[in-house]
Amino acid sequence: MESISDRELRLGFKPQHEVVYNKLLPYADDIDDESNKLLAEIKGNLARTVLLRELRPGALYWVARLNTYMTLYGHKFSKEDHIFLIKLLYELIIIPDLELALIDKFSANFCRLLRKRKLLSRDDLVLQWRPLYELVERVLCSQYEDLGLAWFPRTIEANVKNVVRVARQYFPVESTQEMLDEWRPLLCPFDESMNKGIAYLELFLPTLLPPEQHQFGFKLWLDELLGIWDSPHNGMTWEEKLVELFSRVANNNIGYIDWEPYMAKIFTRFMRGLNLPVGAKKLPATCPIKGFEVGVTATWIVAMMGNTKLCQEHLSNFFNAVESYFHPSNIGKYTLKLQPILSHLPSAFIKRLRRERYKKPTWVHPIPDSHKLSDDDITAFVECLKPSVFLAMYSKIGSMEAASALQHMARVRPELVIPQLLEKTYTALDTLTEPHQLIATVSCVVSVSRSLLRSSKWYSEGRSHVLPLLNAMLPGIDPNDFAKCMITFQTISTFISLVPLVDCSEAPLVRDDLTEQERELCSATAGFEDFILTFMDRCFSLIDNSTMEHIRSQDSNPNRANQQENLFDMGLTSTFSTIMTQCSPQLYKVALDRLFSFVANKVLETKVAGKMVAHMCRSATKANAKMALRKFIPHCSGIILNLTASEEVQLEEHLDGELLFNLQILSEIVQCPSHDLLEYQSTLVSVLQSTLHLTCKEGYGFACTLLKHTLKACCMIYPLEYCSVPGGLDRPLNEYLPIRDWGTSTDIDNLDIKWHLPTEKSIKAIKDLMKMFFDPEISKIQDFIKGEELSRERLLQSLTVIHEFLTGAGFVIPRWNKPVVTNLIETVNQERVPHPMQVGISEFSSAFSRIREEITLVMHDLMNHMLATGEDDTKALQLVCRIQHALLWFTGTQKQRSETRMKSWKMIKKAIGDKLHGKNRMIRALQIDRVQIQHDQRLMNQLRYVIYSEVDQMVLHDLTMLSMSRYSEVRKVAQNILFESIDHLTYSRYDIIPRVLENLREDESISHHTFKGALHILQAGGMGTLACVHDWELMQKCWTALVKAGHSEKLSIMKVIDGITVKIHKVYDTLAIKNQVSQECVDVAGQLSQSGSPSTVVKAPTPEEMEQAVVRLKNNNDKNLSIYTNMVTSLVELVERGNLRWKFSQMATGMLKLMVRPDTPLPTAMVRLFTNFLVDDTLAVRKVAIAVVGAILKVLKRPHKETPLDPYAVSGASPPARLAPGVRPDNQWHFYDSSKMPRTETEWEACVFVEKTHWGYYTWPKNMVQYAPYSEQPKLDRSRDELSENEKVIYDCFSNEDFVEKLVRFLSLEDRKGKDKFSAKRFILFKGLFRNFGDTFLPVFKPHLSRLAQSKQESEQRCLAEIVAGLSRGSKHWGFTKTAQLWEFLVPVLRTAISLVTIETRSDWTTCISTMCESRDPRKLQWLLEAFMEFPTFVEGGSFLEASWLLILQGSLAQQEWRIPELLDRLLDHLEKNLAHSYKNVRNQIGSSLSNVFLYDCALPNGSPSSPRSEAFLDRVLPQLAPLQDLDPFQSLESVNHAVTSLNDQDTREKEEAIRTCKTVMKCTLSRLFAPTAPGVYKLLPLVAPLESYESDEELSQLSRFWMAAMAKTLLKPEVVPIVLHSLQQISQGTSWRAKVSLLAYLQVMVYYNLFTVSSQSESVATIHQLVLDLLKDDRLEVREMAGTTLSGLLHCGVFSIEPKLQSHFEILCKTRLPTKKVRLQSDFNNDEFSASVVQRHAGIIGLSACVQAYPYDVPEWMPGVLMDLTDHLHDPQPIEMTVRKTLSDFRRTHHDNWHEHKQQFTDDQLVVLTNLLVSPCYYA
Repeated sequence: MESISDRELRLGFKPQHEVVYNKLLPYADDIDDESNKLLAEIKGNLARTVLLRELRPGALYWVARLNTYMTLYGHKFSKEDHIFLIKLLYELIIIPDLELALIDKFSANFCRLLRKRKLLSRDDLVLQWRPLYELVERVLCSQYEDLGLAWFPRTIEANVKNVVRVARQYFPVESTQEMLDEWRPLLCPFDESMNKGIAYLELFLPTLLPPEQHQFGFKLWLDELLGIWDSPHNGMTWEEKLVELFSRVANNNIGYIDWEPYMAKIFTRFMRGLNLPVGAKKLPATCPIKGFEVGVTATWIVAMMGNTKLCQEHLSNFFNAVESYFHPSNIGKYTLKLQPILSHLPSAFIKRLRRERYKKPTWVHPIPDSHKLSDDDITAFVECLKPSVFLAMYSKIGSMEAASALQHMARVRPELVIPQLLEKTYTALDTLTEPHQLIATVSCVVSVSRSLLRSSKWYSEGRSHVLPLLNAMLPGIDPNDFAKCMITFQTISTFISLVPLVDCSEAPLVRDDLTEQERELCSATAGFEDFILTFMDRCFSLIDNSTMEHIRSQDSNPNRANQQENLFDMGLTSTFSTIMTQCSPQLYKVALDRLFSFVANKVLETKVAGKMVAHMCRSATKANAKMALRKFIPHCSGIILNLTASEEVQLEEHLDGELLFNLQILSEIVQCPSHDLLEYQSTLVSVLQSTLHLTCKEGYGFACTLLKHTLKACCMIYPLEYCSVPGGLDRPLNEYLPIRDWGTSTDIDNLDIKWHLPTEKSIKAIKDLMKMFFDPEISKIQDFIKGEELSRERLLQSLTVIHEFLTGAGFVIPRWNKPVVTNLIETVNQERVPHPMQVGISEFSSAFSRIREEITLVMHDLMNHMLATGEDDTKALQLVCRIQHALLWFTGTQKQRSETRMKSWKMIKKAIGDKLHGKNRMIRALQIDRVQIQHDQRLMNQLRYVIYSEVDQMVLHDLTMLSMSRYSEVRKVAQNILFESIDHLTYSRYDIIPRVLENLREDESISHHTFKGALHILQAGGMGTLACVHDWELMQKCWTALVKAGHSEKLSIMKVIDGITVKIHKVYDTLAIKNQVSQECVDVAGQLSQSGSPSTVVKAPTPEEMEQAVVRLKNNNDKNLSIYTNMVTSLVELVERGNLRWKFSQMATGMLKLMVRPDTPLPTAMVRLFTNFLVDDTLAVRKVAIAVVGAILKVLKRPHKETPLDPYAVSGASPPARLAPGVRPDNQWHFYDSSKMPRTETEWEACVFVEKTHWGYYTWPKNMVQYAPYSEQPKLDRSRDELSENEKVIYDCFSNEDFVEKLVRFLSLEDRKGKDKFSAKRFILFKGLFRNFGDTFLPVFKPHLSRLAQSKQESEQRCLAEIVAGLSRGSKHWGFTKTAQLWEFLVPVLRTAISLVTIETRSDWTTCISTMCESRDPRKLQWLLEAFMEFPTFVEGGSFLEASWLLILQGSLAQQEWRIPELLDRLLDHLEKNLAHSYKNVRNQIGSSLSNVFLYDCALPNGSPSSPRSEAFLDRVLPQLAPLQDLDPFQSLESVNHAVTSLNDQDTREKEEAIRTCKTVMKCTLSRLFAPTAPGVYKLLPLVAPLESYESDEELSQLSRFWMAAMAKTLLKPEVVPIVLHSLQQISQGTSWRAKVSLLAYLQVMVYYNLFTVSSQSESVATIHQLVLDLLKDDRLEVREMAGTTLSGLLHCGVFSIEPKLQSHFEILCKTRLPTKKVRLQSDFNNDEFSASVVQRHAGIIGLSACVQAYPYDVPEWMPGVLMDLTDHLHDPQPIEMTVRKTLSDFRRTHHDNWHEHKQQFTDDQLVVLTNLLVSPCYYA
């Protein structure tokens, strides 16, 4: 091999990263020159198109070519070129207002250039972050998208985000601080802006800075964001993004961050997110906790490992706690979250281990040695996962995750995993009754196959299990069990692909270097022969049972195999092929003889069984063609020639089964190397001569397949063998010992691939076959065209031969080389014939150079002849289409086959690949397959950018004609080929679409089927639609033609029209009118054109050409604008003319809707049309008009002046020394203060309004701006003469009272009864109207608003709400006088309307008022807010109105968030007075409003919360709840409620009020559990716990249960845990046993959902321990049993450990002496003492039972003794006996599945005792 430096000299550069498989291709020597020419062409043309400012099609075309280049060659360019290409695409992406589709395409290719991070360091490349931020803001936060002013490609969001992800490691070092300054002001936890701020931080923050720059990176923000994460708790939507950021920074900086202080919090949050059901008590369903993505969390956890054992300890505790949830019998919603942990964690662990130990160093800083994973860390990790994985293995929905986990675990510690797995597998193989168990275990064995065979260092016994496993699997080949059969094939195939099948039993006789294990293994290999023969016998049995008559029902298609049969065939063939490939010549001969014997003595039907056998024969032939052909060809050809000798056979339509079967076998076995096949050329020719013209279709079909496969065998390039070891398996055992290569991987440089290449002999054979069989068929067709007679059957036969010849020899038949079709599109692209791609046949292809073109001409003439004389011969025309497809696109492989092969390769690589050591450790067969796929990809990609030549044009014109055929079968086939061709051939659509549109005209000469076919072509099947091409001229023609195509009313036509319309709306993305290319792009393109090797061959543009390019770009932009204007105008005219049918009128309206855009003035005709449509009689039209006019008003919006603002100067306070979120001196100046409201014009002008609610909470923006005073804003009171033409149209309509009256009447109509909601689109319409025109139209609307306010009609109230909301928001920039007058009118209207609110309109009014208050300074809304705060005056009319008023008020105040403490205080005063309100609906609303009031009592780190404070409220409320302490849970309902006798009873009234107050407070705390729960709330626990069993008030009881369940799941801060435990101790010391039961249920859930927080506090654990032990001795049985359940749960999750001390404590209790029965019968016996003794002993029994139940699927060493102790108490008094029996029964139930393992822990005597107790005695004993 040449040295690297020599190759670099020849290339002219050092490649960045190549596709390594190219060098293994047989024509590899030619690839360097080919790639250099292509790269030079791409560089030159890409630079040229950018320099000449042509983005489409120029730059877009060459960027796509660059993408193809990377597919074929990888990053095969110099570092200099790599950087220039990245910079050029970066500059293209950030061009201001670049067309969205171009951003999408450029982004995808930019990401591909930067996909391999190791190629470029931070020193090589610097990219600025702010342009990308502006781009992301434009795409993700577009103000136009929701209005329909911009239509985005579906993939653009993902692509733009990926751009940031790959670019962020190249941001400058100062970028982190700049980002924090930019986005910190968004961090207000009560506002939507928090989501945006955190999302931006997660997306942009660079985390890969070198250690010396960490002070400029994560150290600036990590502690700060961790503090934010720890402040507000569950349910925050931004929390997931924050966790993704932490995971990334942890993974990128392993060893540089101390995670220990946060470890307990991290694991607690992770575990809580799983929402696992806890405890025996059935708890009410509470709101689920939003978890994090498992993969992200797994990466974070693995990144924290190393250096200390703390993370591993937490992980082990986690799996101890959740282990039982992996058991197959435990399935719930949580399973979908829990199971993926098993695959993600080991995967992340393997990635880290690879990074530390095996990956080549790159510029990324390495992990410090002190934090690298040690062998002990690996062992501990595997040990902690193992129990859960082996449980999950049998899960119905999680076995794949378990298999993945075992694969990774076996890779690093096979000795810990494989023995146990094999034991389970052998047990499953011996079990006939549990097929799922077998499938699960065998799947896992397959996943660890390589570790089983190669891990000699850790587990040397693995290889001895191969033959026993293979033999044990053979009974699984069962036609009656599809799943088992397929997993058997997979297992055998996987193991055989790793094991050379060579009998090495004689090796000990000829070698003296064998170990004892190797000697035993060599002896075992003598069993390979028996295994192969037994396998084949099983397969033959399967085939015999798979014949069509055995398996077919009456409903099956008799002419083809069904899906299950195909899968059987695929599995069998693949497995047999692997066996034959891996066989030694001796074993191969034995297998071949058995196969031949079966074939020679059978005649099988050809649809199912015959096909299977034929594929087996093909597999055998591919493995050793010489030996196989020697047997099969003489046998099959002899039978065929003998049976076809008579002429009668030639004419038979149904042939003998023996003939067909042998012909099928022969057609398959010829797929082998040509040098062996051509020895039988004369025989094959004889067979073809006798069968190719059989009358029987199936017969000549097999003959054509024989011809095709023979041609392929002669011309194709493919590997000759796929054996797992190079060099063959026929070497002497003293030279080569195959057992040492079991499971081995082959280095990619030593694959030693042997290729089949075309030779002169094989090419001559093709020519001979062509002359004998192809040329005559062409002559027949030519004669037929000239008028000679040819039957349809013979024509179809001739076309079949031609088609099979093309697909057989297509690899060596080159494509035509004709000039490009010109004048289709104006472009600077210099399109010429591309450089021919080397595929290894250049020396032979010239001999066939004109064949494709000649056949194309013949097919063209044949098609025209048939359309003229026999268009109804649909089968022949379909075949003509397929021949045209082969002529155009078949050059050796098919796209679908290539993609399927690649997909299959990736799947196999994932199943048996080695992620630890990387792709260099793949097995040889897999690597060879990948090289073959690379060859196929080259074949496919050489067609990707062929030019649109005259021959292509002729074929596409023919296909277009056939796509409009009279017959649907022909149309469908032709259309599919046409769509594929249009997709491949650049610019062909500019030729085809105008031809199609010609057939949409209203013309009598255009038939129905032609019209319908043209529509189908525009619909374009599954590739989008041709009606939305990115070209203004074509789109104008298409859309106009479609709108005019309304001259057919047939239902089928209407259906296609609807399909096109839907596709247009689905596929359309906004097409740019004005394109520009920045100077930065031009500069980088100039540098690229001048860059080094390979130097471009494209001539750089001259200065004159570049100047002309600027002019041309401007002219194109003007032309686009002109086309756009004409298109819109013509569509408007078509609609206004009124001649269109309603469907086409609506289609045109929909198209016009897509044309509304913000970057260019809209044609006045369009504005007029849609404004008039607002009062159209058709509802659908009005809906479109409302959306469009709202968008138009947005376009017409005039910019408002902004001025700089210094918030610190306004406040008079200095900036805080450090970040202090929340209330500060510098941000209180914009709070709502009723004493300082601006109440005059002067005060209003002087007031600094802050509209955004989040500004100032966390910090102020660095460069803050405010709107200038009203006097400096655009004039609102404009006369008609001051308006633009478009504004005049709107002005005229809305000044017209009749128009407005009609509009309001329409808007007041009901649309869908019971489903109508507040319409955002109507709101936007009115907001834009009053924003753009001020109060001009208010006088016209006032009467309608006053009228609607008086109405109780649902639809009229909703209409009023929409108008009022728009009016309020539209008045944002009005002056003081106008605003005051507006509210003077609106407030009475709102009072009246809301006093008439109904259950249907309440949500509409809530939305309305919330919308009015959104993003508004509260001082601008003083009139509205004050009106709503006037409770006593307006709340009259019952509880519903009061609750509604509170709900609406809550909506208004919630929008103002933290800036209105005064209003919240006033509201709190009112709410406190009504806590005990007599109506439930009002109380519920008060509770909800209270939660909103206290929402802002939440401080981020270093911050101070806004008032009111919840702790003070709770302190005031708790005394009011004191009467609950004396509440009798069983007091009758009559005595509690409004009984006549107790009306004047003060005590009863106080209790009633206390109950209602309690309900309200519980509602309040339930509503705000996502925020940090105030410690004071836990003081309610002693009061609420007894209420769970309060039978006299069902509502109170249910609410208490729900409250306790929800509170138990609340996240506890470490400092809150002692407070909670204190409250629980109070309950335990009380007298209510029901409260104690509630306490225990609460405790178990609370501990589990805060496991790591609680476990880290030894004092708290001790308190819980004592609490539970005390309650075990409670006098009440129910309490003791619940305490046992809780103890069991706490033991199970590891809070307590089963220590000898605890065990002895229970044993001592168990030994409490009980009086004998005789003593108990005495008259003076003290029964209380006896009960106390029973309680003590029962406590001990329950304690021991809890220990047993804590391990439901395991038997620790102490458990047998405990069980024996329990059996001693089987005859104790109740309830002891019952508890013991239940414990033993549960033990039997939970340990039954694995009893064969568990019983090993018991002695024989113990087993006898257990058996006697647990097994029922036999009735007949």
